Amino acid sequence: MSVTTALFYVFSVVLLFAAFRVITAKNPVHSALFLVLTFFQASMIWMLLQAEFLSIALVLVYVGAVMVLFLFVVMMMDINVENLRTGFWKHFPLAAVVGIVIAAEMAAVLLVGFQDLPVAAAADAAKTPNTKALGILLFTRYVYPLEVAAAILLVAMIAAVALTLRARKDSKYVSPGDQVRAQARDRMTVVKLAPTQAEPEAVAPSAPEGKP
Repeated sequence: MSVTTALFYVFSVVLLFAAFRVITAKNPVHSALFLVLTFFQASMIWMLLQAEFLSIALVLVYVGAVMVLFLFVVMMMDINVENLRTGFWKHFPLAAVVGIVIAAEMAAVLLVGFQDLPVAAAADAAKTPNTKALGILLFTRYVYPLEVAAAILLVAMIAAVALTLRARKDSKYVSPGDQVRAQARDRMTVVKLAPTQAEPEAVAPSAPEGKP
């Protein structure tokens, strides 16, 4: 067994364990951290396959941006863990069957695809940098699926903003249009006051009764 094969098995075992802990950990923060570990292990496997661009992109995009934002959101929200885990074992058999079917389909597609790959095409692909090959495939053969995926992501982003943008009674709303149209003379009123005021006249004290 070579060193590359041994490292592949090590990374794969850690990846499977971390992925299992993502769905079994009771604390959402721990699940997010295990997901970060899963991404790191997948990045290492891609590095072993000499896909440096995909490996670095996975770490920078998902671990460095998406998961950090997700951790901030999870830690700031008051999530009731007990309600999230209600009915877990009730739906577990159906979820397990669906997961097994998806894994079998992916394995069948990947195995058939690797077996039908010509040796000459694989040798030519090895000579081309993976970043250049990925760009050529995305913007030539898969340009329409790429545009469809971009449109779907745009719709999902707008939908997420629309779902979270709701009126709250305890929040103070200021119209941006009113702020733009506001002028200095409308924001402050200058009141002219006299520099000095006359002192009130002193009232003489009244004499006590019976005394002149």
